[in-house]
Amino acid sequence: MARVGFLPHHDLPEALTVARGGEDWLAAHGHSSVILGEQVDGTFDLDNLDLLVGLGGDGTMLRAMELAHRLRMPVIGVNLGRLGYLTEVDPSGLNHALERFFSGTYKIEERMALEVTVEGLRHTALNEVVLEKIQPGHTVLISVSIAGRHFLTYAADGLVICTATGSTAYNLSIRGPILSPRLKAMVVTPISPHMLFDRPLVLEPSEEVSLRIDGSRPATVLVDGTTVADVVPGTELHCRASAESVRVVKMDGTDLRSVLKDKFGLMDR
Repeated sequence: MARVGFLPHHDLPEALTVARGGEDWLAAHGHSSVILGEQVDGTFDLDNLDLLVGLGGDGTMLRAMELAHRLRMPVIGVNLGRLGYLTEVDPSGLNHALERFFSGTYKIEERMALEVTVEGLRHTALNEVVLEKIQPGHTVLISVSIAGRHFLTYAADGLVICTATGSTAYNLSIRGPILSPRLKAMVVTPISPHMLFDRPLVLEPSEEVSLRIDGSRPATVLVDGTTVADVVPGTELHCRASAESVRVVKMDGTDLRSVLKDKFGLMDR
């Protein structure tokens, strides 16, 4: 008997309805389940789970991936938002996806995550870490070192370091490259650089990236959209590939190319 956790988007009633349907299917097939809700201390009931199902949009799937990464378990995304990059299954296909999971007719896609250290605290980024200005109308100076060697000091609104998964998030909006989700790489993309060199860098996962705030202006650090620290000049941030991948369950859904064509209305000439 397996135990499955459902993480529904808290503002989407349909997400809870779909999760309840999944619970009924699991009970009928001899499995147990739990619908996850945050405890008073902000944690989740994650004991003894074999699979995690995120129900919502990309934000919900990102949260599910974070929890699954922490517990080394596979995760399935059910899309109840707009056309997303991370979710795999439509609501009507959840039971069939569960059936395929338990019959073993699925694939596991390994996604690279980032380990980010700032001010002595370690964080995990599935999409990106962003170091950006606090003061409007001003740039920040960011000294970048790659694999232990100084590369360049950027005068910019900020800098994004993303995974292949995160290449379709903030990185995409600032004209960074789109990477295949399974590619193990880091992308370093400046945000509105005030300098001639404005090209993104695609790095192999063994190349640790270190950032230092130079000049006199402070900055803020965000990990997957959440502010984790406001930092002063002289502060360093270190980013490297996580030793553990995120294990995403893949069926026969759309691939990234199909999602891009649908999302942007791309047509062959």
